[in-house]
Amino acid sequence: MSNSKKLLIIGKVWPESASSAAGSRMLQLIDFFLKARWDITFVCPAKKNEHSDDLSGIDIDLAEVKMNDSSFDVFIKQLKPDAVLFDRFMTEEQFGWRVVEQCPDAIRILDTEDLHCLRKARQVAVKQNRVFTNQDLFNEEAKREIASILRCDLSLIISEWEMQLLTNVFRIEKSLIHYTPFMVSRDSITFERWKSFEEREHFISIGNFLHEPNRDAVLHLKQNIWPLIRKELPKAELHIYGAYSSHKVEQLHNPGEGFLIKGRVEDAKEVISISKVMLAPLRFGAGLKGKLLDAMLTGTPSVTTTIGAEGMTGDYNWPGVVFDDFVGFAKAAVSLYTDKVKWSQAKESIRALLEERFGEKTHRDTLNQRISMIQTGVKSHRQKNFLGSMLLHHTTASTKYMSKWIEEKNKKPE
Repeated sequence: MSNSKKLLIIGKVWPESASSAAGSRMLQLIDFFLKARWDITFVCPAKKNEHSDDLSGIDIDLAEVKMNDSSFDVFIKQLKPDAVLFDRFMTEEQFGWRVVEQCPDAIRILDTEDLHCLRKARQVAVKQNRVFTNQDLFNEEAKREIASILRCDLSLIISEWEMQLLTNVFRIEKSLIHYTPFMVSRDSITFERWKSFEEREHFISIGNFLHEPNRDAVLHLKQNIWPLIRKELPKAELHIYGAYSSHKVEQLHNPGEGFLIKGRVEDAKEVISISKVMLAPLRFGAGLKGKLLDAMLTGTPSVTTTIGAEGMTGDYNWPGVVFDDFVGFAKAAVSLYTDKVKWSQAKESIRALLEERFGEKTHRDTLNQRISMIQTGVKSHRQKNFLGSMLLHHTTASTKYMSKWIEEKNKKPE
């Protein structure tokens, strides 16, 4: 490779873009840095599986690394990256101190994916059958996640709502965070291929079943929402797709009720594009929802909750209906499914939303500028973040010696 800027990406897992929005997000970030002329090395301590994306066809270097192992120190010292991107805060906890020790001048970037502390707090509130409040946010997960954000030079935040939460509730300086939503290329927005109302049938729900909000949403559909829809539309079917479905999920399959668990699908957009309405009754979660972006990319109206739509539309109307009460949710789904005018209006509203909110050029340009600015004045940038330096000093020490203890423990006796 001939480019001068080197980026090391440390993945929590190997990307699976066909299985999760997190995988798609990572591929978007890789594409961003390639177009910005960075030389990329992608490493991951996890093992690949048959569903991992084949990154060998992309112009990046690949390697496996070990957690709690000093071989990483040798590796990164030889690589000498100009920047390191951590995939979620747990990865920064594991490898951040090693990066600081071996390559102190490399800028450290955290991709949060979504705010885990927000998702966990909302989940607790739902399980306790009560309203979520900001007080729920101050949990152990938040202490770890916010500390990781403070230790890094820049954190990529996928949702404007989460940007506001970080600045208003956790008092994070705006200089440390940058709004980076899904970045959609113009080539992936194929308006002319969108199928018409008459060409589609049935409802669809989709999501990786390893993700707790998705499992909860499917159970909520089964118990509370689908019976109401089915009562009004006795011939309609709900096709539920998602990787890693458990036996418990598969037991929900009931052809007599039109409730069909379809399992993994290699091309989510293909099955979404032939469906009439997407249902996403998410009761907790965080970040942006990849399934709802895929619905937009295929011109498919959707019915979701406030949490499902959070951070996605800005000043634009939702392309479908947003409803939190499950009775209202079911009525809205029936209305959207049967009313061609409403359905068509929802579909047409997607165009401007995609181009203005998720068009890649604007977000690429601003992120490029932000990273260049930090690179140019990294010393000054870090001096202004004394709290981060203090956390780096104390937290890194504890993480460092715990890791060294694990490394010694794992050594085989001679």
